[in-house]
Order: sequence, then C-alpha cells, then structure tokens
Amino acid sequence: MTLDVLAFGPHPDDVELAMGGTLLKLAHRGYRTGIVDLTAGERATRGTVEGRVLEAKEAARILNAETRVTLDLGDGRLESGWSEKLAVAEVLRRYRPRLVFTNYPENNHPDHTAAGRLVPEAAYLAGLGKLEVGGDPHRPNRVLYYFVPRTTTPSFVVDVTDFHGDKMRAIRAHRSQMFDAESTEPTTTVSAPEFLSRIEGIDRYHGALIDADFGEAFYVREAIKVEDPVLLFDQPFTRIT
Repeated sequence: MTLDVLAFGPHPDDVELAMGGTLLKLAHRGYRTGIVDLTAGERATRGTVEGRVLEAKEAARILNAETRVTLDLGDGRLESGWSEKLAVAEVLRRYRPRLVFTNYPENNHPDHTAAGRLVPEAAYLAGLGKLEVGGDPHRPNRVLYYFVPRTTTPSFVVDVTDFHGDKMRAIRAHRSQMFDAESTEPTTTVSAPEFLSRIEGIDRYHGALIDADFGEAFYVREAIKVEDPVLLFDQPFTRIT
C-alpha cells in the first residue's frame, strides 16, 4: 500500500491531538493517510495496552486513515538509535509516503523529543540503497513537525474548521486516557476534566492566526520553494492583531 501522508506519534493519541483535523481534511481531499505509533503507550498511568489498541483502531477509523501501525519501540525509553532508525525506515519503504509528520524535537516528554530526532533521521536513511532493511529505497519529500512550541512561530497553519468536530471524536475514542467521572484510576493531565477544552483553545488560537475558527500549526525546518507567490497568497486575509 502506497500512502500520500504518514503521521508518526510517540504514543497512541498524540497524532489525534496534534493533527487529527489535518488528517481528516487530507483524507476528504482524496489523499491516502496512515498513522504510526512509535510506542504502545504501555507505561501510561491509565488504561491497558490491549485496551489502547482497540481505542487507537477506533480513532483511526474516525480519521479515515488507511492503516495504523504500532512499532512498540518502548514507552518512556524511545531513542533515536540505530535499531529504531531501521524500524522507522522499513515502514517508510513499505508505505512510501510523500509527506511525513512527527513531533517537534523539543518537548518536556523525552519520547516526544526523541521522535522529533528519530523520524527525520530515519527518513533520510530510508533513501540509501545499501541500508540493511527490506524494500526499495524511498525518501519522503519533506518531514513536517507538529506540537510547535509556544515560543516558535509556525511555518503554516491548516484550517481544520470543517473537521474539528470529528477530530474531537477521534480524541475521545481514547476513552481510557480521557476524563471519566466513574474511573477509579489516577488522574493525569490528559484525564483532567478541562483537558479537552484546552485542546480546543489551542486550535482556536491557531485558527485565529489565519482568520479561521480552528487551525493546526506545523513547522518546516527548511526554506519553502515558491514558484508563484501571487497564487500562494491568492485569498483574502484579515489580521486581528
């Protein structure tokens, strides 16, 4: 199966939280999308690995993803080591995506930071003819980063207004991690009652940057080549600040 877009998340639910609306929008436009969970989330305070697998499948269905893969590289100990790079490179060769998304390589969770180093390095290696993994060499056109830090200006923001409701449904599919008044498991940041409203607030903020109701922000390390800036910016825009 060849995909147009492959989104890598350190844990199940990270991709939904960061760019669920973008995946929905891309699938709606006819692009084939997929999700790779780099770990199984086995060290999460709440839920079980078995239960999280089912939740992740349901979330992927809501997002209209063609496939979802778990590499199980170790929750809480994800590294950008050689074996991890080979595992990611093999997936990239299998699905041959045009675009790859991953976590911005700066985060308070070490797995998130590691993912931001691991995926782009593996994406480069996947294009080497003599790499010791199966499949023909393939290197995606670009690696894009989500969970852009507050101190970093996004390279671009995707208007996800029409898809935000289903994005939130996909997030809530991870039931074990979200607020449940009847749960006896310990409370976490994600399971706090106000967490989903914070996600909505972040998306509203990013949407406001582009004069939309909801948006998702991304960062690109390299300069972006533009052939026609008039066409690129051929839409009305009103700054609110």
